[in-house]
Amino acid sequence: MAGKYELLCLENPLLDIQGVGDEKLLEKYGLKANDAILADPEKHMGLYEDLIQNYNAVLIAGGAAQNTARGAAYILDPESVVYLGCIGKDKYGETLEKISSDAGVKTEYLYDENTPTGRCGVVITGHNRSLCTDLAAANNYKVDHLKSERIWKQVENAQFFYVGGFHLTVCVPAIKALAEEAAAKNKTFILNLSAPFISQFFKDPLDEVLPYVDILIGNETEAAAFAESHNIASKDVKEIAKEIAKLPKKNSKKSRTVVFTQGTDPTIAVSAKEGSSDVDVKEVPVHAIGAEKINDTNGAGDAFAGGFVAGIVQGKPLEKAIDMGQWLAKLSIQELGPSYPNPKQTYTSS
Repeated sequence: MAGKYELLCLENPLLDIQGVGDEKLLEKYGLKANDAILADPEKHMGLYEDLIQNYNAVLIAGGAAQNTARGAAYILDPESVVYLGCIGKDKYGETLEKISSDAGVKTEYLYDENTPTGRCGVVITGHNRSLCTDLAAANNYKVDHLKSERIWKQVENAQFFYVGGFHLTVCVPAIKALAEEAAAKNKTFILNLSAPFISQFFKDPLDEVLPYVDILIGNETEAAAFAESHNIASKDVKEIAKEIAKLPKKNSKKSRTVVFTQGTDPTIAVSAKEGSSDVDVKEVPVHAIGAEKINDTNGAGDAFAGGFVAGIVQGKPLEKAIDMGQWLAKLSIQELGPSYPNPKQTYTSS
């Protein structure tokens, strides 16, 4: 019997400022078409106003793990998902709170009185999205909030932890605290690689957390960046997943599973057995969709993670959980930004 609020998610709550741009706009701010970066105070601060003034930007609740939390809540029973992060005391923060609450996610934000809510400029070009994040308040999350009596009770109550890799740039002690709780009590700790720059520039905190990771999620570009920064010679996504699955692990009761999506190519899932060189490799085909139905792909990876994690929380077999992730991603890319259709649709296996 699953308890209430069994899934706890941690990361950076952001308001997405999303507009349809062009090569010229990407060039102006030195952005790449299918990428995610942290904003440079010198270079990128004009982007947000530019999108609002000149590209009819829409404001959407964002922050990768917050999108995933909403995705999981879309599938799970009510009162299943709690989400932690830091926001400012401002209208953007209120917007995030309302959208999450409407989606059935219980938010336990740390409020920063002096810093505005973080934002992410999203430039859509064709079927690509470029993300440029000004973390602002999201960068100020503190482990003291997590360890406060009220919040830690919810940590102890939860059985599944989902952390977005972007949080490795913010508060490693909070991630470690969740990771250690999971390892000590045989709970499930899930980490998303989130973006190539995490493996490239935040390798040390990533490597500190990796031994605790029961399930690692990423896409093919994040897999390649991980391989490069960790001296894995292969460029084959399956081989990279095998290498990561076999890395040392704290909780030997659970074998590690690595799940890599590859756009419209099959999703790869590799599970290792502790103390053995055997791995189990699965390939799950993607739910095909006509290009004309794709509205935008911002949040597709978060939606995949949301459906997948919901499946894991429900105790579904790995392939079924992956299928649930693909089903939700397929719904999300037909919506605007990282959002899900209303009225709610019910998962059916393809």
